[in-house]
Amino acid sequence: MSKSKKIILSAFLLALLIVLSRFASIQTQLLVISTSFIPIMMSAIWLGFKYSTVIAGLGDLIGALLFPFGSYFPGFTISAAISGLIYGIFLYENPQKEPQKEWKFTLKLIVSSVLVLGVVNIFITSIWLHILYEKAYFAIITTRVLAQVIMLPIQVIVIYGLNKFTKPFIKKYLWED
Repeated sequence: MSKSKKIILSAFLLALLIVLSRFASIQTQLLVISTSFIPIMMSAIWLGFKYSTVIAGLGDLIGALLFPFGSYFPGFTISAAISGLIYGIFLYENPQKEPQKEWKFTLKLIVSSVLVLGVVNIFITSIWLHILYEKAYFAIITTRVLAQVIMLPIQVIVIYGLNKFTKPFIKKYLWED
């Protein structure tokens, strides 16, 4: 894929991330239910960890500055960037190499989702919420665990389906120069 295609696709996914996270989500002080994982994970699959990390970090930063839900806290941007990094490391499939088996992609998808939802969204984000709102850390974790457990199968099914559906188009229109 040419550099210009990567930049254009990154800009599109970044804009989609901001719209999904700021306008198509349910947000409370302690809990966020959103489909903003879609552009981050698709950028990880199509572009790799460098792009998905930057897209996730910039998406949080730009969204927080342009459409704030409160005061800006840099910890959430760090969490978003870590999520993009984890997805990018696990999910990127180099188009120059032999396509990976579906079971292998599914396993990587599940592992990366568990890491992000479990480690980043439950533990690290709970630290930021504890610092920001001075509420009990374990009380914050308990409210977040249920949402992340519910999101795990939803996230895996949605990304698996989107990847399967978009793979022929991505191969034809993006990878062929």
